[in-house]
Amino acid sequence: MTRWRLAAPVDDIREALLACPVLPERFAIATLVAVDGSAPRDVGAQMLITESEHWGFLSGGCIEDDVARHGREALAEGAPRTLRYGEGSPWIDIKLACGSGITVLVEPVAGGEPAVTALLEGWRTRTPVLWSSNGVTRRAEAAGEAPAQDHWDGKRYTRLFTPPLKLVLIGEDGATLTAASLALAMGWQVALVTPGGPEAAPMAGIVYHRNDPAAALADIAPDRWTAIAVLSHDREDDERGLAAALCSQAFYVGAIGARVRLEQRMAKLRGHGVGEAALARLHAPIGLYGFGKAPREVALSLVAEISQAFHAAAAASRSAGVSISSSTPLSAVSQ
Repeated sequence: MTRWRLAAPVDDIREALLACPVLPERFAIATLVAVDGSAPRDVGAQMLITESEHWGFLSGGCIEDDVARHGREALAEGAPRTLRYGEGSPWIDIKLACGSGITVLVEPVAGGEPAVTALLEGWRTRTPVLWSSNGVTRRAEAAGEAPAQDHWDGKRYTRLFTPPLKLVLIGEDGATLTAASLALAMGWQVALVTPGGPEAAPMAGIVYHRNDPAAALADIAPDRWTAIAVLSHDREDDERGLAAALCSQAFYVGAIGARVRLEQRMAKLRGHGVGEAALARLHAPIGLYGFGKAPREVALSLVAEISQAFHAAAAASRSAGVSISSSTPLSAVSQ
């Protein structure tokens, strides 16, 4: 009988760790360190494994239960192990539908390690963290300005943990609220800006601002992992908020509105001191082309466009290629 893996979509071990009522004293991390051929997941994908649960997936459901078993055995033994699945694997009964070969490093970790503390602090402060491990010793330090590259040399891997995507929504209509719900389901952080809105937030899990958009954005301080979407309609402070968004570090800024009024909006933004380079960043009308105009359709097209832009930016800043390493020993199998 199929067991629904509702925790499988959790793609960041930090999110899973911070969602635990108490940080586990011991857990295992399974990292996809190499792929030979095509595979459902990119290198760097991870699973978090405790004595009773596991989060994430590495190969579309083919190996996760087995990886979790190895994780618990690694916890019991206090030693890491390297697993090989697919091509070059000793386990002929575990098949990969993609026909490739993948290598997974499974390591036991203590929750109190300084590296874990630094990793979680990076999530809270929205600071990129460069994590490196050989399965026995781990290091975590703030990443520099230069884009860090994932790397695996057969013994130690390095992985860049960036801050989670944050979506700032300015508005209050059905599309705004649906976009907030979709973003939460995606594991994003969400801030809602509704000037003069009700005292209580419309849903749990979001940061709520009731002041004007420009002031709210000053409080939020968007970074380069932040997307801003203006979904309000013809408010006097729309353009001031949009101007502040375009002058921020946000990787995405979009605004709802009719295409025929776009030039009028651009003129107002120029009046607020927005330069041409910043104006060129504006996504308007908002969302991917081809969706309908119903609130849920608008919200879905917006979230899809932001996700596309985020991954495009991430891909551009990191090294190209399928595998962390161009050569991983086929003899790297479980103990």
